[in-house]
Amino acid sequence: MSEAFLYTVEVFLNGLMAGVLYALVALGFVLIYKASGIFNFAQGVMALFAAMTLVGFQNGQVPFAHLINATFGVHVSTFGWNLHSVFAVFLTVLVMIALAWAVQRFVFRHLVGQEPIILFMATIGLAYFLEGLADLMWGSEIKTLDLCWAAGACLPQGGNVWVEEATQGLGGEGFYGFFIDSLDIVAALVAMVLVAALVAFAQYTKQGRAMRAVADDHQAALSVGVSLNFIWILVWSLAGFVALVAGIMWGAKSGVQFSLSLIALKALPVLMLGGFTSIPGAIVGGLIIGVGEKLFEFLIGAPFLGGATENWFAYMLALLFLVFRPQGLFGEKIIERV
Repeated sequence: MSEAFLYTVEVFLNGLMAGVLYALVALGFVLIYKASGIFNFAQGVMALFAAMTLVGFQNGQVPFAHLINATFGVHVSTFGWNLHSVFAVFLTVLVMIALAWAVQRFVFRHLVGQEPIILFMATIGLAYFLEGLADLMWGSEIKTLDLCWAAGACLPQGGNVWVEEATQGLGGEGFYGFFIDSLDIVAALVAMVLVAALVAFAQYTKQGRAMRAVADDHQAALSVGVSLNFIWILVWSLAGFVALVAGIMWGAKSGVQFSLSLIALKALPVLMLGGFTSIPGAIVGGLIIGVGEKLFEFLIGAPFLGGATENWFAYMLALLFLVFRPQGLFGEKIIERV
C-alpha cells in the first residue's frame, strides 16, 4: 500500500473520531427538541458549565470564591481537599438535575404555548446566564480536567501506542503507523454506549415511551395522564448528562475554558445533516461532518486553498443540505396542507 493512501486512511479515521465528539454535543440538542420542540441554544454552555463544575468539585474549590472575597474582604479559594473523580461526577450529575428542574420551574413553565422564536430567545438568555454563573462560581481561568476512577486508571492522553505499532511499516520503512488519539477512541466507545442506552430507554421504559408520546402530541399525552412538567425535567436532565459527557471529553482534550461553549456552533451543521429529531441522525451527521472536514482539508484545502478549510466546510455542507433536503437525512419530511 502506498503512503499516500495510508495517510488518507489515517485522516479518515481521525475524522471519525472528531465526528463522534461533535455528535455528543448534538445529542443534547436532539433530546430537547424532540420532546419539547425547543431548540436549546444553551447546550454548548451546559457542557461548559458541567465541565467547570466537575473540575471545581475535584479540586475542592469554594463556589463563588471571588464574590465572597470581594464582598467580605476574606481570602478563600479551596476547602483544602480534593474529591475523588467518581464522587465529583455524581455530584455534578445532581447539579445538572437541579439545573434542569430550575430551568423548567422558573423559565419554560411560564412560556408554555408561546411561539418557537420566543422559546429560542429564552435559551439564548439561558446560555448567557449560565456562562456568567459559571464565571462567578468557578472563575474564568483555564482548568485542566483529569478524570481518574481508580489508581492509575485515568482518561488516556496522546496517541494510541497499540494502533501505532500495529500499523507501523504498512507502507514501508518510512511509514510510522497511524496516529489516533487514545482519548478519541474512548470518546467513540462512550458515545456508542450512550446512544445505545438512550435508544433502549426511549423504546423499552415507561418514561421513555411517555417522552416519545409528548414528542408526538402534547395534548394527546396530557389526555392520557402524562405529566409534561415531569417529562420536560427528565429531558433537560438527560440533556444535562449528555452535556456533562461532552464537557468531560472536550475538556480533557482541550482544557476547560470558556471557548468550550462554542462547540455548540459545530453541532448545528451536524443537526442539519442528521435531522433535529433523530438520535441516530445526530451520530451519522457528526461522522459525516468529522470525516468530511478532515478529508477536504487534507485532499483539497491544504494543497489548493491554503488550508484552514475546517472552519467553514461544515457550514457549507449544511447549506447544501438546507437547499436540497432541509429535513436532514433522518428527519421527518414536513408536509403542510393548505
